[in-house]
Amino acid sequence: MGMTALQNHQKWIREELDRSIQFWLKNGMDPVHGGVYTCLDRQGQVFSTDKSVWMQGRCAWTFAYLCHVYGVKEEWLSASRSCLDFMEKYCINREAGNRMYFTVTADGKPLRQRRYCFSEGFYAIANAEYYGVTGERECLERARAAYELIWQLNQGLIEDPTGLGPKTIPATRTGRALANPMIYLNITSVLRRVDPEQEELYSQRAAQCVDEIFRYHYKPELGCTLESVGPNGEFRSEVTEGRVVNPGHDIECSWFLMEDANYRGNKQQHATAVKIFDQAIEAGWDKEYGGLLYFIDCLGRPPEAYEHDMKLWWPHDEILIASLMIYRDTGEQKYLDWFEKTLDYCKKYFSDPEYGDWYGYLRRDGKPTMPPCKGSTFKGPFHLPRMLIMCDQMLTQLLEQK
Repeated sequence: MGMTALQNHQKWIREELDRSIQFWLKNGMDPVHGGVYTCLDRQGQVFSTDKSVWMQGRCAWTFAYLCHVYGVKEEWLSASRSCLDFMEKYCINREAGNRMYFTVTADGKPLRQRRYCFSEGFYAIANAEYYGVTGERECLERARAAYELIWQLNQGLIEDPTGLGPKTIPATRTGRALANPMIYLNITSVLRRVDPEQEELYSQRAAQCVDEIFRYHYKPELGCTLESVGPNGEFRSEVTEGRVVNPGHDIECSWFLMEDANYRGNKQQHATAVKIFDQAIEAGWDKEYGGLLYFIDCLGRPPEAYEHDMKLWWPHDEILIASLMIYRDTGEQKYLDWFEKTLDYCKKYFSDPEYGDWYGYLRRDGKPTMPPCKGSTFKGPFHLPRMLIMCDQMLTQLLEQK
């Protein structure tokens, strides 16, 4: 790969990042109540004023991370602070052990509580990143407290103070979800970067997350990494839940693992992470229409999720990060080929230069679901800008090597 091609990729990525950030600053930020609206149509009009708590944390992290990478801009820092303040004021259930809500109204009234700890996770990385930029110690303490709460809950060390309990009746079926260790590993990487005082704790926790992923979820004999397994990693082939593979999740997990492996200098871990990527993209890439399928069944049986053959924006973001990371780390051409193949697909189907940002949801043939949207309860300024920032940085590293 010559310098010109890499430079062209970087030029497009930087332009796309600017379009995405401007889209969300112009259309998403709430000047009345604070925080961010994420249910936006193609042009950026709000179609629902309910606010996703995940997105308040993710948006706060994104704008603080922009400041970390490119230098502080007041509009970025203000957007991050607005989401942080909104979460602090409205999104924490103080009567339930500081568990966080899943959705709230525009003015912050609680709507829905979920058993999962992802609201707390995104709150943790948002506060940590903001601390890393500003040095505000209170934000670090909030991040540390949420980080510990998630650990206690995920490891079963405390009862969930919401009283919601597990998803299934434990006497009938219990198990493990890949999302818990992989997301906690990513949270750990952010806190470890900004909070070296607790490096030993973060490295211990990261090592345990890696062990759980490899020990229980990674199934080389099946050629996949499973979303859901039994308590000891059992493959539950008799139920659809036990056979579910989310290729985009696996690919995201692969770069979380590579990032940690690079930090620790663990070549074996890195090599296994590359295998996870290889298996996921081989199984999930749509040979007929291109793009990555949302869900597949590891035994080739019908997936239960009706949206299984849709193409979502975020798995393609994860391919771009992971493939470029592997190419940077190994120099193997096939991973640059995957990066370019995916980039071409995203330019053709997801990108919207006219209005900015990416369509969130495509049909299998690449056409946007109608009417198209740029945001939802689950899509906001996170996966796309994170990918664009990280790929910009990696392309700079590659160009410096030329």
